[in-house]
Amino acid sequence: MIHMFFCGTLAFLLIKVFKFVEPVTMSRCLFLSSVVPIGALYSLSLWLSNSAYIYLSVSFIQMLKALMPVAVYSIGVTFKKESFKSDTMCNMVSISVGVAIAAYGEAKFDSWGVVLQLGAVAFEATRLVMIQILLTSKGIALNPITSLYYVAPCCLVFLLVPWIFVELPILRETSSFHFDFEIFGTNSLCAFALNLAVFLLVGKTSPLTMNVAGVVKDWLLIAFSWSAIKDTITPINLFGYGLAFSGVAYYSISKLLALKAKEAQKKAQQADEELGRC
Repeated sequence: MIHMFFCGTLAFLLIKVFKFVEPVTMSRCLFLSSVVPIGALYSLSLWLSNSAYIYLSVSFIQMLKALMPVAVYSIGVTFKKESFKSDTMCNMVSISVGVAIAAYGEAKFDSWGVVLQLGAVAFEATRLVMIQILLTSKGIALNPITSLYYVAPCCLVFLLVPWIFVELPILRETSSFHFDFEIFGTNSLCAFALNLAVFLLVGKTSPLTMNVAGVVKDWLLIAFSWSAIKDTITPINLFGYGLAFSGVAYYSISKLLALKAKEAQKKAQQADEELGRC
C-alpha cells in the first residue's frame, strides 16, 4: 500500500504539477476494462507473494518463481499474444518438472505456502500479459509514468481491502507499528524505479522477456538466502532448479534467435521494396 501510494503520488506530481510528461486521455470504458483489472491482479499478486514468505524460505520461493515463464506463455497463448508451438510447450513442461523436483527436495515444504506462491505467479503472469495488451493493442500511447499514474491508485484501493480486514485489527491490538520514513522512503523509491522498469520493458519487448531475465535475479537471491539467511538448500533442490533454469535458458536463446531472424527478414523485405521503387 505504501509503495502504491508513493508511486501514484509521484506519477501525479510528474504529470499534473511538474508537466514532466504529457497526460494521456483515457475513456472510462477503457479504464474500467483494462486498468482496473491490472490493478486488481497486481494487488492479489503482491498480497499472496508477500504472504508466502511467512511459510516458505526465500530460496524455495525463488525456485517456484521459475514457473513464471510457463504461466506467462500459457496465458499469452490464451489471450492470443503468443503463438502455440509444440516444442515451446515441451520446453515449458521441462521447466515445470524441474520446479516439481525442487519442491520434492525442499526441506521446509509447506503446502499452504506453495498454494499462495503459485496463486501469486498466476495473477502476476496474467497482469503482465494484460499490461502488454494495454500498451500495444488498445491504440493508446502509455509511457511508464502514465501507466503508473493509472495503475498505482487502483492497486492501492484493492490493497486496502486485505489491509482493513487482516492487518488493521492486529495493529489496533498491538500498536507496535512505527513508520520509519528513511526505510520506507528509500524502499518506495526502489519500488517506483522497479515499476517504471517493468512497464518500460514489457512495452518494448514482452512479458516473457522480463521473466527470462528475472532468472538471474533468482539465482542471486538463492545464493544470498543460503549464505546470509542460512536457508537450507538440498542437492535435490539445486538439481530441480538447475533443470528448470536450463529450460528457461533454452527458451531465451530460441526467442533471441527467432527475433534476429524476424529482423533480418524485415530488412530484406524493405530492401526488396526499395529496389522495386527504383
